[in-house]
Amino acid sequence: MNGNNVFSDALKTYRSVLVTTIVFSAAINALMFVGPLYMLQVYDRVLQSRSEMTLLVLTGIAVAMLAVYGVMEWLRSRVLVRAGLRFDNQLSSPLFNRVVTSTLTQPASRSEFALMDIDRLREFFTGTGLIALCDVPWVPVFLVICFVFHPLLGWVATGGAVIIFVLAVLNEVTTRKTLGQANSHSQAAQHFANTTLQNVEVIRALGMEQHLRSRWATMHRRMLEMQAIASDRAGVLLSMSKFVRMGLQVAILGTGAYLALEGQISPGMMIAASIMMGRALAPVDQVVGQWKQVIGARQAYARLKQMFATVPGEEQHTQLPRPEGRVSAEQLVIAAPGSRTPIVQGVSFEIAAGETLALVGPSGAGKSSLVRALVGVWHPLAGTVRIDGSEMDHWNRDELGQYLGYLPQNVELFAGTIAENIARFREATSDQVILAAQKAGCHELIQSLPDGYETQIGVGGQQLSGGQRQRVGLARALFDDPALVVLDEPNANLDMEGEDALVQALKALKENGRTVVFVSHKMGLLALSDKTLIMADGRMRAFGPTREVLQPKAAPGGRQNAAQIGQMSA
Repeated sequence: MNGNNVFSDALKTYRSVLVTTIVFSAAINALMFVGPLYMLQVYDRVLQSRSEMTLLVLTGIAVAMLAVYGVMEWLRSRVLVRAGLRFDNQLSSPLFNRVVTSTLTQPASRSEFALMDIDRLREFFTGTGLIALCDVPWVPVFLVICFVFHPLLGWVATGGAVIIFVLAVLNEVTTRKTLGQANSHSQAAQHFANTTLQNVEVIRALGMEQHLRSRWATMHRRMLEMQAIASDRAGVLLSMSKFVRMGLQVAILGTGAYLALEGQISPGMMIAASIMMGRALAPVDQVVGQWKQVIGARQAYARLKQMFATVPGEEQHTQLPRPEGRVSAEQLVIAAPGSRTPIVQGVSFEIAAGETLALVGPSGAGKSSLVRALVGVWHPLAGTVRIDGSEMDHWNRDELGQYLGYLPQNVELFAGTIAENIARFREATSDQVILAAQKAGCHELIQSLPDGYETQIGVGGQQLSGGQRQRVGLARALFDDPALVVLDEPNANLDMEGEDALVQALKALKENGRTVVFVSHKMGLLALSDKTLIMADGRMRAFGPTREVLQPKAAPGGRQNAAQIGQMSA
């Protein structure tokens, strides 16, 4: 579905609720006349007639109307909260999908802050800022009533409303740019802190804390400076607004008293006019007080609109059958996300279902980049990757992910239990989790941990050693019997026991007819492969059956012998 349509549909859903909110606001503002009318009747009728029954009846009617007012306020708030939740439910999943996509394609975009934007927008939709905006159209009505009492009272109230509105506009104009810069610096500082603290062990061991803290403090200080400038400007204007509002109360009462002394209005009109002006200025005061929230909501709206307009969402695809594992690449050109400089160029190969392919080559040859393209993490600049004849873009990503096993070079585990990580945080039975661990040869290792499969591993699996993370990552890759398993340097952190378990896992995959692609330089693993692809300088130097590619004599086309492969890995 088009991103703009997703965002627009969510807004349309909320607009229907907004209409209801406006109707409620109309009723609530109409009921605000109860106070002024009650005071008008008390001063001009009850005090003149000295009738206790009239006072009792008027008070009873006023209390009943105010009870209705309270119920209407509660209903309006309840409707807005429910609408905000519905708005969030409609956007949260497609937004998360786009944040993941944007983070993969543009790592420096800090897209994760869009998840905060939806909270900011929802809070505005359900908070006092929107309610104040719904009440603002009633300001002229209250001012007109003041004019009805006496034109001079109307002009005093109108003049105050105009002054407060002008102050609100000045607040927006003088703080918008500064607040935008402060928000940008805040996001940059938070992003830097989040990414830096993922390497806290290196920071402490290499004595980097002071320098990194200084860099974060510089970014944080810029944010504080911008906020201070904006707050200073806003503080002056808000102080002026409060002075004007309090001064207007004095002015309206003083003017009303003068007109009452002159016999042009009654004392009840003086009190009622004061209350009316207060009702007229209340929404304006609320808008001024909530102006930062209004600005924040508008900025969040703009960012979300851009996110949904520029980042494609997950398209609906015809559900394809479970793949057998046939993999082919055609003239692949691969670059890092956000770059147009190729890392891999002109790679073409094909492996049948059930075959094992070894990728070898020196560091920087492009092996990991090729692996990322094979599992759909990086989108190629040119060429195609096909699984069972279907291009990557033809598969639904979540469905295809169930049939893939992937172990990256830097094993990425998530905060949670070992069982949850192995099961990929899906609903799974204990038998499924244990079977995957047994296939990876780490069942006994997990049992030796304090809480076994329920051991909490912390953010990034920090509670586990490098070798333990690699073996748990392998179990995750083998979970639910995937058709294609892709392993990038799976033995990088393994001891002898771990390597033996890895070899047994690869043999079992071959026996079960699963397709395997792995990156390694160790001859013990290369001997398990059916085919070998040699890379250097981002290009394919040789491809074919492993025995032919690694035969002792040099083969035509620049193929390397086993000794040369060993040199490349050194």
